[in-house]
Amino acid sequence: MSCLTPKLMKKHRKAPSFAGLRPASPLSSRIKKANTSRNTSQEVALRCELSRLGLRFKKNAASLPGCPDIVFPRARLAVFCDGDFWHGRKWKSLKRKLTRGTNAAYWCAKISSNMRRDKKTTRLLGKSGWQVVRVWESDIRKNPRAVAIELEKMVRGPS
Repeated sequence: MSCLTPKLMKKHRKAPSFAGLRPASPLSSRIKKANTSRNTSQEVALRCELSRLGLRFKKNAASLPGCPDIVFPRARLAVFCDGDFWHGRKWKSLKRKLTRGTNAAYWCAKISSNMRRDKKTTRLLGKSGWQVVRVWESDIRKNPRAVAIELEKMVRGPS
């Protein structure tokens, strides 16, 4: 067990190293910067549906590992709205596509690193008594209401 406080632990986290890899191309760097980590259209759509169901929640809880997008403190439920590309949905297929593209080593390392970080975050929250739900952006896009209803069942418990 570490004697570091959560604030110090956050400060001393080791960032993934991409040493020896070429950085992303200028175009992909611009695209990446345009992607926001908060208040994505999927998050907003899901939060609207949760609000319509009368659920109260906190958003972007920086006090928790991984800064969950949506948190239901009473139910101890942390929800992450994961982007399909950045978090490696259908990883085998995505990895095949990335290896055929430009700067394959960088992108494969980047997505793999994100996936490892996600697993670690889920484990840390679980050890702290939180239930973690990861929802894919494409599932939210397809039917935000259905995703919200599933979350409502988890928050409110069996009827």
